[in-house]
Amino acid sequence: MTLRDATPFSEAGHDLRLERLAEVAVRVGLGLQKGQELVMTAPLDALPLARAVTEQAYRAGASLVTTLYTDDLASLLRFTHAPDEAFDRAASWLYDGMATAFRSGAARLAIAGDDPSLLAGQDPDRVARANRSRSRAYMPALELIAGFAINWSIVSAATPAWARTVFPGEPDEVAVPRLWDAIFTASRIDQDDPVAAWGRHNAELRARTQLLNGKRFAALRFKGPGTDLEVGLADDHEWHGGSTTAGNGIVCNANIPTEEVFTTPHRLRVSGTVSSTKPLSYQGTVIDGISVRFEEGRIVDAASRTGQEVLTKVLDTDEGARRLGEVALVPDSSPISASGLLFYSTLFDENAASHIALGQAYSKCIRGGLAMGEDDLVARGCNRSLIHIDWMIGSSMVDVDGVTAEGSAEPVMRAGEWVG
Repeated sequence: MTLRDATPFSEAGHDLRLERLAEVAVRVGLGLQKGQELVMTAPLDALPLARAVTEQAYRAGASLVTTLYTDDLASLLRFTHAPDEAFDRAASWLYDGMATAFRSGAARLAIAGDDPSLLAGQDPDRVARANRSRSRAYMPALELIAGFAINWSIVSAATPAWARTVFPGEPDEVAVPRLWDAIFTASRIDQDDPVAAWGRHNAELRARTQLLNGKRFAALRFKGPGTDLEVGLADDHEWHGGSTTAGNGIVCNANIPTEEVFTTPHRLRVSGTVSSTKPLSYQGTVIDGISVRFEEGRIVDAASRTGQEVLTKVLDTDEGARRLGEVALVPDSSPISASGLLFYSTLFDENAASHIALGQAYSKCIRGGLAMGEDDLVARGCNRSLIHIDWMIGSSMVDVDGVTAEGSAEPVMRAGEWVG
C-alpha cells in the first residue's frame, strides 16, 4: 500500500498507520532517491516501524538498507558490569563506517524512542565520559549531518518505557497506544494526504523564514519569567525551517515533526539570563528547572532543580559546550504545544516552544555556509562543539523582539505567538 490508500485515518489499523508514517519518513523526511543506500538506527522496541521503513525505502528504490539496533537493557548492563576505564571508549570503527557510508552517498534515518530516564540512577561522571567518548568518535559523521552534506531525518516510535514516562500511572496497553496517537497526529499522519499536508506546512514555514531573512535582525531579545536574554545572530546568518536542500541536492525534512524556524547565533554575542520552560531529557537523564547566565556568549553560571551533575558535566564537554549553536522560534499554539503533553523527547518538546541549543552550529544557517571551511564559519560567529543539545525557553509568558543593527527593537512574538 501507499499513502494513496483511501482508508480514512480513523478506520486505518495500526499496521496501516505505521506504513503511512514509514512512507512519510522515506518520502518527506529523507526524500530518498533511487539507488541510494540508507543507514538507520532504532531501538529494539521500534522493530515494527523499522521494518515498515525498510519496506518503503526499497519501494522507493533504495539499493541497501542497513539498520543498527539499540537495546536499553544492554546499555544498563554496561553501567552495571563494565570496568571504569571502559567509559572512556567508544566504537570508533562503527562511527567511522557510518561517516564512510555518508561520504559515499548514503542517507541517514534515526528512529527515536529511548527511555528518557534510562540512566537517571547512574554515576553522572560515567554518563558524561561515555557521552563525551561517543561524541568524539561520532564527530566525523556528525559534521556531515550538521552540515547537511547528506539527506537525513528523525522520526519516533512509541516504546513502553517512553510511554510510561509520558503517561505515568497508565498500564502499557493504554499508554503505548496513546503515545502512538500523539506521534501520528504530530507527524500529520492523521491527514487525508500526509504528503500534501507536509507540502502545505513546509510552505508556511518557508514564508516565515523569508520574512525573518528580510528583516536582517542583529539580535533577538527574549523576556519572560526568569528570562532576560539577548541572542546576537551570526554574521550573514540565514533562517531555515521545514524542508531543506542538502548538499547532495536532495530535499529533506530533518525532523518529523517540526514546527520551528531556526538560525545560528553568534558564539560571542549572547548575554543575560534565561530559564527553561520544559524539562530536558538528555541521554537518559531528565534535567529540569535550568537557569543560566551568559556573558560574552559563554555560560558563566548554571543551575537546575534536577540533573545538576549531568548539566555541569555537559557544560564541561568542551569550550563550545557553554556557547550557543542554534536559536529557534516556535509559536505556543503549535500542535505539539496544544496537545498539552510533555513528551520528554527533544524532537517533540522543542517543537512546542522556542528554544536554544548548546554546542555545534549548523553551517547551512550561514549564507553560503555549506561551501565554507571551518575558519570562515568561526569568523562569522559559528560555534563548534562535540554536542548539540536543544532546551526550551519559550512559553505563553515569553515575548521576543528583533533588534536591528542600529539598536531599535521590533516585536516578533508576544505571549508566545507570532506578531504579524
